[in-house]
Amino acid sequence: MVDGPIVTDNRLDFGDALADGGALLGLDVGTKTVGVATCDAGWRFATAGKTLQRGKFTQDSGKLRELVRERSIKGVVIGLPRNMDGSEGPRAQASRAYARNIAAALDLPVLLWDERWSTASAEAAMIGQDMSRSKRAERIDAHAAAVILQGAIDALAGGGF
Repeated sequence: MVDGPIVTDNRLDFGDALADGGALLGLDVGTKTVGVATCDAGWRFATAGKTLQRGKFTQDSGKLRELVRERSIKGVVIGLPRNMDGSEGPRAQASRAYARNIAAALDLPVLLWDERWSTASAEAAMIGQDMSRSKRAERIDAHAAAVILQGAIDALAGGGF
């Protein structure tokens, strides 16, 4: 028996926990900031949101709880920073701990999604939009969260990996 909402890196388990779908929250968790993105209830489009400065967990979770309430969020996707060979280091373990804490604080299922190349992909897209270096620096984490979330919803909705 599992206590509280699930935290998994298995998209099928996460999908089962959200059999009725619903809007999702995507997070790119860094040491100083948390990039935030959301998607529609039909799991079609991820949209970059805010970049939150990290503070005490209770303050951070309070900001996210408000967003969950405003957007009727049903689940959370958190980037899992794996090494290029697929192994996990200290940053991945920190993300797993954050995921467990956020699942409990928000009482929502959490999917950990491989975030390799998410920041590079987000930056390339912003350069393609001719965004200035300073604007990119302000928005990179939120755009990376959108890349992470889009990858997850593509796999969830389409059954891909």
